[in-house]
Amino acid sequence: MMELPQLKKILEGALLAAGKPLSLDRMESLFVDNERPESEQLEAALAEIEHDCQDRGFELKKVASGYRFQVRQEVSEWIGRLWEEKPQRYSRALMETLSIIAYRQPITRGDIEKIRGVAVSTQIVQTLLEHEWVRVVGHRDVPGRPAMYATTKQFLDYFNLESLDQLPPLSEIRDLDEINRSLSLDEDKPQGRIIEFADLQDVNQDLEVDEEEAAAALIGTRPISEILSLVDSQLASAPMLDDKEDMAGDPTEMEMLAEESEIIENAEASAEDAEETEEAADEFLQADTDSDKP
Repeated sequence: MMELPQLKKILEGALLAAGKPLSLDRMESLFVDNERPESEQLEAALAEIEHDCQDRGFELKKVASGYRFQVRQEVSEWIGRLWEEKPQRYSRALMETLSIIAYRQPITRGDIEKIRGVAVSTQIVQTLLEHEWVRVVGHRDVPGRPAMYATTKQFLDYFNLESLDQLPPLSEIRDLDEINRSLSLDEDKPQGRIIEFADLQDVNQDLEVDEEEAAAALIGTRPISEILSLVDSQLASAPMLDDKEDMAGDPTEMEMLAEESEIIENAEASAEDAEETEEAADEFLQADTDSDKP
């Protein structure tokens, strides 16, 4: 039988070199038949190693996949500075989905959406599968046969759990909204400036509509034929003035006639320009056609 100090050295070296948790069966496989220790001897050696690490910056931790060395939580702040890249932060939606699977497994995606009240993103499910925190354990015997998800040993290892029994009871978990209310974030909030808007009804009462400006704006949206018809009807209904003195005596009518005359002249000029442009285009096409003839 191998001495305990020697067994401890072998196990410590194996745990450091493995880079992942080692089960008791995997540790036993390190020894040949004539030197293989009993399970009780392995457990005794591991218990002494765990005791020796009590005053050190690392500890021997038993998780679902076996035993491993890991940094103690109280020194993680300093150890984390060894890496420039910050650890990945997971969204609240992802953690909520993972928690529901852990407590209600096996569970379908539709059941998760009913509990959360919102749709579960395909990216969230894909991330959980890629991290090997959840896996498909079967399909529900209903139309569509939706996949049923459950947690894995990797999930337990990541959260330092030996089994699902170590999950905190739901009765001890405070509501997320209560946790958010208990956080004091007032110091982190920027001092913003509140802008007060007047009541919409009061604003509408204060606005005065300029009928002349509104009518002028509508002119640009009407076709030229409609404008000419409107001007002709106004001229036909307008009273005839006998002489220039009567016209000079009413400046408003003078201005109206001048504006109407200007509109007619502009409309006629636009029509002439359009006709000349059309004639020039026809001549150009005719000339181009003649040049193609042999």
